[in-house]
Amino acid sequence: QEELVESGGGSVQAGGSLRLSCAASGYTYSGYSMGWFRQAPGKEREGVAVIDSAGSTSYADSVKGRFTISQDNAKNTLYLQMNSLKPEDTAMYYCAASRFRMTTIQALGVKALHTIADYWGQGTQVTVSS
Repeated sequence: QEELVESGGGSVQAGGSLRLSCAASGYTYSGYSMGWFRQAPGKEREGVAVIDSAGSTSYADSVKGRFTISQDNAKNTLYLQMNSLKPEDTAMYYCAASRFRMTTIQALGVKALHTIADYWGQGTQVTVSS
């Protein structure tokens, strides 16, 4: 059974950093594009970053230059390094897997990642205080 388990969330002050991890199992990891989406209280879900099996990446404008997505294919693990965090980054962060290729995801927009995700985890909370 497919499973994605996120970890690494927490509370930090503005300007701080966090590194999220996502352990994937139960499916062929390399056959999917992987990414992160988030949901803040009272707001809609939005994708923030995507990486495909070849290592190509794409980011939402709101996090570009501050967040870095990466993966370890040997460990079926996805990461999100978040630097220069802002209070508006406060949200539940979800790891997601999508059968769509990067070209399709980019055409739809990274922010729409959650609408084409096949699997996602339970989420990890990130809270940034000012």
